[in-house]
Amino acid sequence: MISIRSFRTGEAADLDALWAMLEPVIRAGEVFALPVEMTRLEALRYFLADGNWVFVAEEDGQLVGAYYLRANQMGGGAHVANCGYVTAGWAIGRGVAGMMCAHSLEFAKSTGFRAMQFNFVVSTNEAAVYLWRKHGFRELARLPDAFLHPTLGFVDALVMWREL
Repeated sequence: MISIRSFRTGEAADLDALWAMLEPVIRAGEVFALPVEMTRLEALRYFLADGNWVFVAEEDGQLVGAYYLRANQMGGGAHVANCGYVTAGWAIGRGVAGMMCAHSLEFAKSTGFRAMQFNFVVSTNEAAVYLWRKHGFRELARLPDAFLHPTLGFVDALVMWREL
């Protein structure tokens, strides 16, 4: 059974497992607007940045996914949440991302956020677009040719939003 818990920043095993999930996704350069040459330290600092709540999904003691949640903007925009999700490659298709999305929506609402916004969803990431729509997100804007996909060239990015 998959469960979700807060990330334990002091545990090296969690850091290694988080990097094991992040590295192949970053290196592929297909869904995150992050440098493909990003180092382990840079990636972990990004994901675990101050102000982020970080949660992991685990099954039988193994991490199968992780996400961060933060305010999308500061000041007058701090009531809108933003998230970044990653699923272990071997766990894709098992409902992990959907569970994390549902958990993040609940957590965001419980901490006072009024909406959630995804600023840059790569349009060719069809599984994510489908999942976010399934969870009530709608496309607010399409940014033409905003993302340079490593094999498809320039593709659109979407701004997606949902009220909590």
